[in-house]
Amino acid sequence: MARTRATLGVDLHLEPAGPHLRRGLTDALREAVRSARLTPGTRLPSSRSLAADLGIARNTVADAYADLVAEGWLTARQGSGTRVADRTVVPPATAAPPRPERRGPAYDLRPGTPDLGSFPRAEWLRAARRALTAAPSEALGYGDPRGRVELRTALAGYLSRARGVRADPERVVVCAGFAHGLKLLTAVLRARGSHTVAVESYGLDEHWRLLRAAGQTTAALPFDERGTDTGGLTDEGAVLLTPGHQFPMGVPLHRDRRSGVVDWARRTGGLVLEDDYDGEFRYDRQPVGALQGLDPDHVVYLGTASKSLAPGLRLGWMVLPPGLVGEVTAAKGETDTSGVLDQLTLAEFLACGAYDRHVRAARTRYRRRRDALVAALAARAPAIRVTGIAAGLHAVLRLPPGTQGAVLRAAAYQGLALEALTPRFRHADAATEHFDALVVGYGTPPDHAWSGALDALCAALPSGENGSGIPFPG
Repeated sequence: MARTRATLGVDLHLEPAGPHLRRGLTDALREAVRSARLTPGTRLPSSRSLAADLGIARNTVADAYADLVAEGWLTARQGSGTRVADRTVVPPATAAPPRPERRGPAYDLRPGTPDLGSFPRAEWLRAARRALTAAPSEALGYGDPRGRVELRTALAGYLSRARGVRADPERVVVCAGFAHGLKLLTAVLRARGSHTVAVESYGLDEHWRLLRAAGQTTAALPFDERGTDTGGLTDEGAVLLTPGHQFPMGVPLHRDRRSGVVDWARRTGGLVLEDDYDGEFRYDRQPVGALQGLDPDHVVYLGTASKSLAPGLRLGWMVLPPGLVGEVTAAKGETDTSGVLDQLTLAEFLACGAYDRHVRAARTRYRRRRDALVAALAARAPAIRVTGIAAGLHAVLRLPPGTQGAVLRAAAYQGLALEALTPRFRHADAATEHFDALVVGYGTPPDHAWSGALDALCAALPSGENGSGIPFPG
């Protein structure tokens, strides 16, 4: 029985041109090597395989190979086949010259990323093997756009137990992170005729840009020591909040305002979008339960694995009011699903208890870093007031007035990447007081680099007194 193309060696795309087949094939192979499309060491198909693929005589291929071996473009050894010869490859004249490699900062204290080096690789791999072994074949298809039922079930149980969310697997929708979930929700809001989403005076500029790109006006709510003031909400289609640990200021939403925003949603039919971005990491007080637990019919709960595990997993979830599930699922589309294997792995990771173990270990590690940060600042930069440290993976450092620019320049000199509170994290329409501050993340540096990062940070900060000789008020 003749072998088909599917049973022959490696694939090689060639287009011999010209009236002479042998010459055309030789020229095509030579050009593939010269242009680096075939790199040194690449093994070529046997003459029999390539002849069958091209529909030409085997001798024609063998002769072309022999010509190129003689010219030094190819090598042929008994038992190892024909390969592209080692030679210096000259890039095409039109290629841009290589850019010099840019070195990143020595220490990265920007907020938003956990310690990626602590990702539980061994546990995750074991969970992946168990999940893939147990998965039915149909799980590898397009499936339910809400996500795999195994993950939705595991998430519903975990969120109910650990975050006080009133969850049902039928109301959980898996998405590719918070931004993806927010895009789906804005599509629903737009279809409902909404044109305005209320946001916090402090937050993440990427979220505001996403809302505006979706045709929504972002109205900034006032902010004070009790968190975001939701009393001014009127006819907005939704409000986006971080009630458990306001980002980046770090205060929880006051209980009166929690109940007030739920009353607003019930009265107007508006949606409360709850971003629980770091709900697992509480240090000095009991965890603040999810706002969604007060009214699951009007609050959308959004969470991700980005802080607890790694943002590269691109796994997030929404717990939706019953009347919103169909609209969000339709906006997501029939084939818009997150990677099935990672979904199944996370489901197993949650079910076997590995997620809880990892979070507890991470909480202990991040608390040690936070404590070291607070102690170092107290000893070496007492002019700095540190806030928002009861939870999360970052702290806000209030600076003496007028020193923010100098601190950022000093930090760059120390090889330190830092983020200022303004302008990135302060809404352009915020009516709150402007002050100099840094938002310092302590999740990113690995443990072995943390002391060096603290040294660089303290070296960049003013110490003792401000420029006028007056101690900075706390």
